[in-house]
Amino acid sequence: MYEPAVAPRPPQIPAVLERAQPAALEHDATLCELELESLSMSDQNARGVTLEGVTLTAVELAESRLEHLRVTDAVLTRCNLANVWAPGALLSRVLIEGSRLTGVELAHAQLTDVTIRDCRVDLASFAFSRLERVSFEDCLLPDAGFIDAQLHSVRFERCDLTRVDVRGARLAASEIRRCELGGIEGVVSLRGASLEWATIVEHAGVWAAALGIDVLDAE
Repeated sequence: MYEPAVAPRPPQIPAVLERAQPAALEHDATLCELELESLSMSDQNARGVTLEGVTLTAVELAESRLEHLRVTDAVLTRCNLANVWAPGALLSRVLIEGSRLTGVELAHAQLTDVTIRDCRVDLASFAFSRLERVSFEDCLLPDAGFIDAQLHSVRFERCDLTRVDVRGARLAASEIRRCELGGIEGVVSLRGASLEWATIVEHAGVWAAALGIDVLDAE
Protein backbone atom coordinates (compact mmCIF):
# COMPACT_ATOMS: atom_id res chain seq x y z
CA MET A 1 0.00 0.00 0.00
CA TYR A 2 1.29 3.41 -1.01
CA GLU A 3 2.43 5.52 1.95
CA PRO A 4 3.30 9.10 0.96
CA ALA A 5 6.46 10.73 2.22
CA VAL A 6 5.97 13.39 4.88
CA ALA A 7 7.49 16.77 4.09
CA PRO A 8 10.32 18.05 6.31
CA ARG A 9 9.46 20.63 8.94
CA PRO A 10 11.11 23.99 8.20
CA PRO A 11 13.84 25.57 10.36
CA GLN A 12 12.72 27.85 13.16
CA ILE A 13 15.04 30.84 12.83
CA PRO A 14 14.89 33.65 15.42
CA ALA A 15 13.62 36.98 14.08
CA VAL A 16 16.77 38.76 15.22
CA LEU A 17 20.23 37.33 14.66
CA GLU A 18 23.59 38.70 15.72
CA ARG A 19 26.22 39.13 13.01
CA ALA A 20 29.39 37.22 13.76
CA GLN A 21 32.70 36.50 12.03
CA PRO A 22 34.51 33.77 13.95
CA ALA A 23 38.04 33.19 12.72
CA ALA A 24 37.91 29.48 13.47
CA LEU A 25 35.81 26.74 15.02
CA GLU A 26 36.94 25.22 18.30
CA HIS A 27 36.18 21.86 19.90
CA ASP A 28 32.72 21.78 21.54
CA ALA A 29 31.98 25.35 20.41
CA THR A 30 28.33 26.49 20.36
CA LEU A 31 27.16 29.12 17.88
CA CYS A 32 23.61 30.18 18.65
CA GLU A 33 21.27 32.74 17.02
CA LEU A 34 23.99 34.05 14.71
CA GLU A 35 24.22 35.23 11.12
CA LEU A 36 27.42 34.16 9.36
CA GLU A 37 28.12 35.55 5.91
CA SER A 38 30.97 35.49 3.38
CA LEU A 39 33.43 33.70 5.64
CA SER A 40 36.45 31.68 4.55
CA MET A 41 36.79 28.89 7.13
CA SER A 42 38.08 25.96 5.13
CA ASP A 43 40.08 23.13 6.66
CA GLN A 44 38.67 23.45 10.17
CA ASN A 45 39.32 20.70 12.72
CA ALA A 46 36.77 20.88 15.51
CA ARG A 47 34.89 18.09 17.26
CA GLY A 48 31.44 18.50 18.81
CA VAL A 49 30.54 21.87 17.25
CA THR A 50 26.91 22.96 17.74
CA LEU A 51 25.06 25.37 15.43
CA GLU A 52 21.58 26.38 16.58
CA GLY A 53 19.22 29.00 15.18
CA VAL A 54 21.73 30.24 12.61
CA THR A 55 22.02 31.29 8.98
CA LEU A 56 25.14 30.70 6.92
CA THR A 57 25.51 32.48 3.59
CA ALA A 58 28.51 31.99 1.29
CA VAL A 59 30.52 30.34 4.06
CA GLU A 60 33.52 28.22 3.05
CA LEU A 61 33.98 25.08 5.15
CA ALA A 62 35.54 22.81 2.54
CA GLU A 63 37.91 20.05 3.70
CA SER A 64 36.91 20.55 7.36
CA ARG A 65 36.84 17.75 9.94
CA LEU A 66 33.73 18.25 12.09
CA GLU A 67 33.11 14.99 13.89
CA HIS A 68 29.84 14.84 15.89
CA LEU A 69 28.59 18.10 14.41
CA ARG A 70 25.16 19.26 15.69
CA VAL A 71 23.03 21.58 13.51
CA THR A 72 19.52 22.57 14.56
CA ASP A 73 17.23 25.20 13.02
CA ALA A 74 19.65 26.42 10.39
CA VAL A 75 19.62 27.77 6.84
CA LEU A 76 22.74 27.34 4.69
CA THR A 77 22.81 29.21 1.38
CA ARG A 78 25.58 29.11 -1.26
CA CYS A 79 27.99 27.43 1.15
CA ASN A 80 30.95 25.24 0.22
CA LEU A 81 30.89 22.03 2.25
CA ALA A 82 32.93 19.97 -0.18
CA ASN A 83 34.77 17.05 1.44
CA VAL A 84 33.57 17.99 4.92
CA TRP A 85 34.14 14.99 7.18
CA ALA A 86 31.32 14.88 9.74
CA PRO A 87 30.61 11.30 10.86
CA GLY A 88 28.02 11.03 13.59
CA ALA A 89 26.50 14.38 12.69
CA LEU A 90 23.00 15.32 13.85
CA LEU A 91 20.97 17.64 11.59
CA SER A 92 17.46 18.70 12.55
CA ARG A 93 15.22 21.27 10.83
CA VAL A 94 17.89 22.34 8.35
CA LEU A 95 17.61 23.88 4.88
CA ILE A 96 20.64 23.72 2.58
CA GLU A 97 20.28 25.37 -0.82
CA GLY A 98 22.51 26.34 -3.71
CA SER A 99 25.50 24.78 -1.96
CA ARG A 100 28.29 22.34 -2.76
CA LEU A 101 28.39 19.11 -0.77
CA THR A 102 30.66 17.14 -3.09
CA GLY A 103 32.32 14.31 -1.16
CA VAL A 104 30.71 15.23 2.16
CA GLU A 105 31.03 12.41 4.70
CA LEU A 106 27.89 11.93 6.80
CA ALA A 107 28.27 8.30 7.78
CA HIS A 108 26.49 7.16 10.96
CA ALA A 109 24.64 10.49 10.97
CA GLN A 110 21.02 11.34 11.72
CA LEU A 111 19.14 13.74 9.46
CA THR A 112 15.62 14.74 10.51
CA ASP A 113 13.49 17.39 8.77
CA VAL A 114 16.22 18.35 6.33
CA THR A 115 15.74 19.89 2.87
CA ILE A 116 18.66 19.88 0.43
CA ARG A 117 17.77 21.96 -2.62
CA ASP A 118 19.67 22.79 -5.81
CA CYS A 119 22.93 21.39 -4.45
CA ARG A 120 25.83 19.28 -5.67
CA VAL A 121 25.91 16.19 -3.48
CA ASP A 122 27.98 13.96 -5.75
CA LEU A 123 30.33 11.43 -4.16
CA ALA A 124 28.70 12.09 -0.78
CA SER A 125 28.34 9.32 1.78
CA PHE A 126 25.32 8.70 4.00
CA ALA A 127 26.37 5.16 4.86
CA PHE A 128 24.80 3.65 7.99
CA SER A 129 22.87 6.90 8.56
CA ARG A 130 19.21 7.46 9.41
CA LEU A 131 17.29 9.93 7.26
CA GLU A 132 13.73 10.83 8.27
CA ARG A 133 11.61 13.47 6.54
CA VAL A 134 14.45 14.47 4.23
CA SER A 135 13.94 16.02 0.80
CA PHE A 136 16.49 16.21 -2.03
CA GLU A 137 15.22 18.65 -4.66
CA ASP A 138 16.95 19.45 -7.97
CA CYS A 139 20.22 17.99 -6.70
CA LEU A 140 23.15 16.29 -8.42
CA LEU A 141 23.96 13.07 -6.55
CA PRO A 142 26.06 10.98 -8.98
CA ASP A 143 28.10 8.31 -7.14
CA ALA A 144 26.58 9.20 -3.76
CA GLY A 145 26.29 6.34 -1.27
CA PHE A 146 23.43 5.32 1.00
CA ILE A 147 24.91 1.95 1.91
CA ASP A 148 23.05 0.31 4.84
CA ALA A 149 21.24 3.59 5.51
CA GLN A 150 17.67 3.86 6.81
CA LEU A 151 15.44 6.19 4.79
CA HIS A 152 11.95 7.00 6.06
CA SER A 153 9.85 9.67 4.34
CA VAL A 154 12.74 10.62 2.05
CA ARG A 155 11.94 12.33 -1.25
CA PHE A 156 14.15 12.63 -4.32
CA GLU A 157 12.67 15.07 -6.82
CA ARG A 158 14.27 15.99 -10.16
CA CYS A 159 17.63 14.65 -9.01
CA ASP A 160 20.49 12.98 -10.85
CA LEU A 161 20.93 9.67 -9.04
CA THR A 162 23.33 8.17 -11.57
CA ARG A 163 25.40 5.36 -10.03
CA VAL A 164 23.98 6.02 -6.56
CA ASP A 165 24.74 3.08 -4.25
CA VAL A 166 21.81 1.93 -2.10
CA ARG A 167 23.06 -1.56 -1.27
CA GLY A 168 21.70 -2.69 2.07
CA ALA A 169 19.57 0.44 2.46
CA ARG A 170 16.09 0.18 3.96
CA LEU A 171 13.44 2.50 2.55
CA ALA A 172 9.93 3.23 3.80
CA ALA A 173 7.35 5.81 2.71
CA SER A 174 9.93 7.27 0.33
CA GLU A 175 9.43 8.73 -3.16
CA ILE A 176 11.56 9.08 -6.28
CA ARG A 177 10.12 11.48 -8.84
CA ARG A 178 11.54 12.57 -12.21
CA CYS A 179 15.05 11.38 -11.36
CA GLU A 180 17.87 9.90 -13.44
CA LEU A 181 18.58 6.37 -12.17
CA GLY A 182 21.18 5.09 -14.64
CA GLY A 183 23.71 2.66 -13.21
CA ILE A 184 22.20 2.61 -9.72
CA GLU A 185 23.77 0.00 -7.41
CA GLY A 186 21.64 -2.21 -5.18
CA VAL A 187 18.34 -1.83 -7.03
CA VAL A 188 16.66 -4.47 -4.87
CA SER A 189 17.11 -2.17 -1.87
CA LEU A 190 14.65 0.29 -3.41
CA ARG A 191 11.86 -1.85 -2.00
CA GLY A 192 9.71 0.49 0.07
CA ALA A 193 10.09 3.39 -2.35
CA SER A 194 7.43 4.72 -4.71
CA LEU A 195 8.31 5.63 -8.31
CA GLU A 196 6.35 7.04 -11.19
CA TRP A 197 5.07 4.46 -13.70
CA ALA A 198 7.02 6.01 -16.58
CA THR A 199 10.25 5.58 -14.62
CA ILE A 200 9.42 1.97 -13.77
CA VAL A 201 8.80 1.17 -17.44
CA GLU A 202 11.92 3.05 -18.59
CA HIS A 203 14.13 1.00 -16.28
CA ALA A 204 12.32 -2.33 -16.65
CA GLY A 205 15.53 -3.95 -17.86
CA VAL A 206 17.34 -2.84 -14.70
CA TRP A 207 14.65 -4.27 -12.43
CA ALA A 208 14.62 -7.53 -14.38
CA ALA A 209 18.39 -7.91 -14.13
CA ALA A 210 18.29 -7.23 -10.40
CA LEU A 211 15.73 -10.04 -10.00
CA GLY A 212 17.74 -12.43 -12.16
CA ILE A 213 15.10 -12.43 -14.90
CA ASP A 214 16.33 -13.20 -18.42
CA VAL A 215 14.73 -11.35 -21.30
CA LEU A 216 13.56 -13.47 -24.22
CA ASP A 217 13.89 -12.24 -27.78
CA ALA A 218 10.62 -12.07 -29.66
CA GLU A 219 10.19 -15.03 -31.97
